[in-house]
Order: sequence, then C-alpha cells, then structure tokens
Amino acid sequence: MNQTLAPRAVPIPVRALFSDDPAELLRFAIDANASGGAALATLVEIRGGAARTLGSHMVVAANGRFCGYVSGGCVEAAVASEALLAMAAGRDRTVTFGDGSPFFDIVLPCGGGISVAIHVLKNAGALRHVLDRLERRQAAALSYSQERQTLEPADPPHRACWIERDFVSVYRPRTRLVLAGQAIEAQAVAGLAAVAGYDVVISRQGEEGRAAAGRIDPFTAVVLLHHDLDAEAAILKTSLQSPAFYIGALGSTRTHRRRVERLTALAFGRDEIDRIKAPIGMFGPTRDATSLALSVLADVAAARLVAYA
Repeated sequence: MNQTLAPRAVPIPVRALFSDDPAELLRFAIDANASGGAALATLVEIRGGAARTLGSHMVVAANGRFCGYVSGGCVEAAVASEALLAMAAGRDRTVTFGDGSPFFDIVLPCGGGISVAIHVLKNAGALRHVLDRLERRQAAALSYSQERQTLEPADPPHRACWIERDFVSVYRPRTRLVLAGQAIEAQAVAGLAAVAGYDVVISRQGEEGRAAAGRIDPFTAVVLLHHDLDAEAAILKTSLQSPAFYIGALGSTRTHRRRVERLTALAFGRDEIDRIKAPIGMFGPTRDATSLALSVLADVAAARLVAYA
C-alpha cells in the first residue's frame, strides 16, 4: 500500500528577542544553527526612505523564532516567513517589500522599498570570526555571494555596500566610554551609558593617564567631568594622543580658553586641541546631573554616527 507523506508544516514565526545589536544577533544565529538550522536575512537595497541602514540583519531559527530588524517592524514577520520557506527549500532567496514589491498588502510607512537577501546558514564559522574580532575590539565584515550562496569573512570597508556582485556587511565594536571624574555628574553619565549598552570604563584619579592609554581605541569616547583643570590634565593629554572618536570636557567657555592656553604651552597643535568638545554635550547649559548625562551621551552617539556613517 502506497502512502503519500504530507508536506512538512512550516512553523509560525515568533519574535524571540527585541534586539538589533549585531553581536547578539550573530550569537543567536550560531545557537540556532546548532539546534536545527537558521537563516540570516540582510537588508541589501534601499529604495527611497528606510527605517534601517544597509547591512541590518534578522536571524530566523528553523523552529520559527526570530530576532533583529530590517525595517521598523512592519515587514519582519513576513521576512521570517520567507526565511522559513528558504530553509525548507534549502536555497537562498531575495525578497522585496514596499516600492517595487509583489506584496501589494505590505506598505512601508516611509514610502520607500527594500530588498532583503536571505541566506540559509550552512555553518557558523564566518559568524564566529566576526564575534572573535569584535571581542578583540576590531572591525569585521562578511561578504555574501548570492550566486554561490556563501558567507565568508572579508576586509571591512567603511560601510556596508555592494562590492562587485557580493554584498559586504560591516561590524564594529560597541562604543566604549572612558569616563574620568568623581562628581555626581560622572555617576549619572556612567549609569545612563551602561543602560544604553556602552562599555563603560571608569578612570581612577591618579592612574588616569597610564590606565586609559591601553583602553582607548578608535571606537572609544573619552568624557572628562572634572571641575579642576589640574585633575584632568593627565588623561586629557593621553586622549589627545589616542585614536578616540570623541573627546569631551566639562567646563564653561572661559574654562576652555584656559585649557587651550595650557595645551598650547605644552606644544599641542590646533588640530589636536580642536578635537576637544568643550563645553561638553549636545545641548546646554544644564543644571542637573541627569540633563548633563543625556546631553553628553547624545553628543557621543551623534559623533559615532558621523565617524562611522
């Protein structure tokens, strides 16, 4: 007696994590791949406006659990469904939404359109490579070939982009905040930065110059919240000789003029001194620690966007 097997049911997508942190998404992908399979969905084209930047990811596990974002939340369930179908078929696929899409009932609020490449993971070696480099606070990249259906490590360009026929996603370490200062303002900035997911390093007075030197890399913001120019002197000099993408210092315009005079006397050049954001923060003057913390971290976030747009 012949029996016809029913087609395997495709799971219903269910969001597992509310996160868009690339490292967290890649760890989810590695675990999911080891537990039955996973697909990595990548935003590879934007037509008009979009809620996310090129290279943004979603990860979909074979059991239907997914995380990440390629838009503002309006297409993610549909992307997860497409990824589950890709895994069932064992082949990569590219889908479009919004402008130019066959899905007439899915409209992006921004009015534009996006294309998402879905790669069925065969192994997680390339993902582990990225996590290893991020752990060592180094930039990383993955090159995706639609033709070969492969995902391989690559040299990171300045931003995610197409290089010939392959799409290259870029990953950078999370922002490190080296913070010097003992007042309530420093406590407020440290607390808010930790909640924001920054890697917060408190620089202790008396050890600031030596200790900070090895912690400041191109993905580091240095925040000086001393009320005394003498107290900030050691770490400020170290910061100006570092690759930090942001250096901010507390104090009024008058205080900063005195700071500039001191640094000029120490033979620092104008280009070096101009790296200092002083008075610190995006808006001001502020009159309480919480407002200052918001102003400082908004300034740091904006500077990071400019440095690595």
